[in-house]
Amino acid sequence: KAIRRQRQMCIRDRVTVRAASSFISQMQAVQNLEELGKDDFETVKAKAQAHWDEVLGRIEVEGGTTDQYRTFYSCLYRSTLFPRKFYEIDKNGNILHYSPYNGEVLPGYMYTDTGFWDTFRSLFPLLNLVYPSVNAEIQAGLANAYRESGFLPEWASPGHRGCMVGNNSASVVSDAILKGVTPEEDIATLYEAMLAGRRKVHPTVSSTGRLGHEYYNTLGYIPYDAGINENVARTLEYAYDDWAIARMAQAMGRDDVFGEYARRALNYVNVFDGSTCFFRGRQSDGNWSAPFEEFATGRDYTEATPWHYRFFVPHDVNGLIQLFGSREAFIREMDRLFTLESDEMQLDVSDVTGLMGQYAHGNQPIQHMIYLYNYAGQPWKAQYWVRDVMNKMYTPTPDGYCGDEDNGQTSAWYVFSALGFYPVAPGTTQYVLGAPLFKKATLHFENGKNLVINAPENSDKNI
Repeated sequence: KAIRRQRQMCIRDRVTVRAASSFISQMQAVQNLEELGKDDFETVKAKAQAHWDEVLGRIEVEGGTTDQYRTFYSCLYRSTLFPRKFYEIDKNGNILHYSPYNGEVLPGYMYTDTGFWDTFRSLFPLLNLVYPSVNAEIQAGLANAYRESGFLPEWASPGHRGCMVGNNSASVVSDAILKGVTPEEDIATLYEAMLAGRRKVHPTVSSTGRLGHEYYNTLGYIPYDAGINENVARTLEYAYDDWAIARMAQAMGRDDVFGEYARRALNYVNVFDGSTCFFRGRQSDGNWSAPFEEFATGRDYTEATPWHYRFFVPHDVNGLIQLFGSREAFIREMDRLFTLESDEMQLDVSDVTGLMGQYAHGNQPIQHMIYLYNYAGQPWKAQYWVRDVMNKMYTPTPDGYCGDEDNGQTSAWYVFSALGFYPVAPGTTQYVLGAPLFKKATLHFENGKNLVINAPENSDKNI
């Protein structure tokens, strides 16, 4: 009976705990606790609900099904989870942060926990469009990361981390500057940081900077026999990153830099084998590495097969089409992508998922590819396959996500695609049209203006 009475008392009693943390100091943790004020649990909960309503309410969609609403707002929610704030506010209202790059406490913004290999594709363009004030802080934090370490991060968690390939900070930085998001006082630093990353690699974190830049800057590609894995992927991504640098240099009136990097943006042609119409590994003497296996993941590619990187030239799609010989040949190979099956396929299912033939939506390298039908003159195929992927690969169920989320990138793809347009080549203000999922969508911009997308005759069949 005594135990029963004690249990009943425990059920009746409620303990409210207030907690705060800090990366700076115990005293700063106490200061951070003041954010709660005297609010009780229900008040804090209500404020959180109101804030999420404001964040997710930036985009209103109408004319869909309940499942489509759930999927859309779940994806928008995941798109706003990363990167994380890594700055704090002192008792005088000053912004400051603990630097994971040099161990000091310094003034200014800092964000962390995001991988640019994934998120440059559509997550950061989504922030620039819908949440520019947040990305302005993120860009200020990137400038601080460069000041504190001499490098822009490629996968911060919380400092430089050895993960993935590419120099895609160039894309994230240039897209924000060209769209007018970056704070004016940080533009010069970020431009300097972009240029600094071209010819160096972090001494202990090989994914930061450009691993293999010595080969890339002389041969125009990273050779297979240089002992550097994912050499084809690096070459293709460095070429795109050079295009982003060229775009930035052009905007800043640096014609000398623009010319050099506009030429280097064409380096993708150096690893294109016209006999197979695939990008593939090449030896330092110019010969192709052998054997070539079009269905196998391997040392040449990052979490992908040759089929997935076959279409990764987002900055020069017309040039890519010319490499295939004709639009008809390019379209034919695009069509095959969705239907081609192979017993020879050797895939790491943790990396290559969401398969439709050889199209693998569950990982990032190919997610822009459907929109390339527009460049080839058959936009209706883009509209068909975008809708098909949205219907099959995203559902409002516990198993309704097709693969690798990676800091909101795969969710941001859905958000853009559901609105009816997509940023194939971040680093330009151009979007490529698809077809809206909803009959109406309204984007509420921070400047008080709205973009309304009407598609009243939209349906499952009329896409």
